[in-house]
Amino acid sequence: MRRISLYHLETLLWISRLGTFGAAAERLNTTQPGVSARIRELEHQIGFRLFERAGRTMALTVRGREFVRECEPLWTSIERTFLQSGRFEGASGIVRIGAGEIAAATCLPSFFTGLKADMPRVTLEMEIDLSHGLLQKLLSANCDLIFLAGPIVSPNIETVPIGAVDMMWIASPALGGQGFDGPCPTLWLLHRHSPIHGVARASLEAAGHGDATINSCNNVRSLIDIVLSGGGISFVPEIMARPHLDRGTLVRLRPDLDRTIPFHAAIRAQERDPLVRDIFARAAALEIAEIVPGR
Repeated sequence: MRRISLYHLETLLWISRLGTFGAAAERLNTTQPGVSARIRELEHQIGFRLFERAGRTMALTVRGREFVRECEPLWTSIERTFLQSGRFEGASGIVRIGAGEIAAATCLPSFFTGLKADMPRVTLEMEIDLSHGLLQKLLSANCDLIFLAGPIVSPNIETVPIGAVDMMWIASPALGGQGFDGPCPTLWLLHRHSPIHGVARASLEAAGHGDATINSCNNVRSLIDIVLSGGGISFVPEIMARPHLDRGTLVRLRPDLDRTIPFHAAIRAQERDPLVRDIFARAAALEIAEIVPGR
């Protein structure tokens, strides 16, 4: 009887899911030579080649595709058996999570605390980035789950809404009197790769300042600090500015120019890992605006 280890099947299926040996190595927290060695061992055991070179990449052979198709339900059944009845205390592995700064500063701290309580052996790796970068990381399998702003339209991504955030223009009290009605204000916005940038530009058009010079920064807290120092006005999440508004160190400008932007959790549409799927299902219960920093 041929002896095939579970890690051989896991390696093969992750290569099939992610497309490359390198991406599978990243997902399995090993090296690309290590992945190649596992595939050679598997091919030796089953007696036929699984991959063939196609230009600069490796592609599944005809028999390889059939083997993957037959093994997928078997591996899914094995994973579900290990993680049956929703009990993940014994689950292990590395789950890479990407988030925009707003989600990371609001609903995610308590979310991660709950995950670690239920999955103490799972390692969570979190990375902060703008929406554009998060989508690229998800599609390239450098993240398993992401939290980001804005509508997401892609057949390769599955999403769930996690609420919406109110965006508002703010200024220091010293500049608040001038606001949009004085000389052309010094404007600071999130970087253009953030969907919030486009929402802010549309708000500026409504204020009659569509041709204003825009300064940008990729960090909301830095934008707030710039405004606190009197360096200009900015378009930021109300939830992150609220403590300063309550203390009177910031003032709100033109409520009629406020906007709301939706947030989502997202995974790859072809994601089959039950652990990632479970975390994604938990994310669907989140409400991004329910926690206020500093309160």
